[in-house]
Amino acid sequence: MATLCCVGFLLGLVAVAPAHAADRLIWALGDSLTAGYGLPPADGFTRQLERALRAQGVAARVANGGVSGDTTAQGRARLLWGLRGLGAKPDLAIVELGANDMLRGLPPAQARANLEVILAELKRRQIPILVAGMRASPNLGVPYARQFDAIYPALAAKYGARLYPFFLDGVAGQRALIQADGLHPNAQGVRIIVQRMLPHVRRAFGTLMRDG
Repeated sequence: MATLCCVGFLLGLVAVAPAHAADRLIWALGDSLTAGYGLPPADGFTRQLERALRAQGVAARVANGGVSGDTTAQGRARLLWGLRGLGAKPDLAIVELGANDMLRGLPPAQARANLEVILAELKRRQIPILVAGMRASPNLGVPYARQFDAIYPALAAKYGARLYPFFLDGVAGQRALIQADGLHPNAQGVRIIVQRMLPHVRRAFGTLMRDG
């Protein structure tokens, strides 16, 4: 089964927009859906999210911690040096991982264990978290889907994170919003994802939004 964007960017690459001193920092840790696979940089998730926040008067920059092809294990492996590479403690971490585990048919328990390490470390550092969930493909069967889909709400509840249940909500299955590979959203698809996720991102900031 094809993996979701099997060609990765340079490992360790964290694309950060030019900063202003008062900007809030969001770090989006993920795979190709975060990285903006197949799109010009300006049309990817992190850049569109940053523009949407600024359009609503939120001074924020969104650091692109997406690496195409990453599984939860690979995201876990680069978590600590990814945080160091930011140069500052993020005000919010968006965790979007698991699609490649699912597409490879890897055990849901394995994905859950890796995500748990990531969320536990972010919570230990007192970094607010927004978990961006994924859903299993129907062809993997009901038992697999039941186990996989349950990962995200369970871990979000356990670690006090906000949950956006399905990253591709409103886009999955819509051919006009998907690139020719049948997997990745096009620029319009990303725009819909950002519009739907934006209220969750704002709420995840909590008191930081009111203070800044």
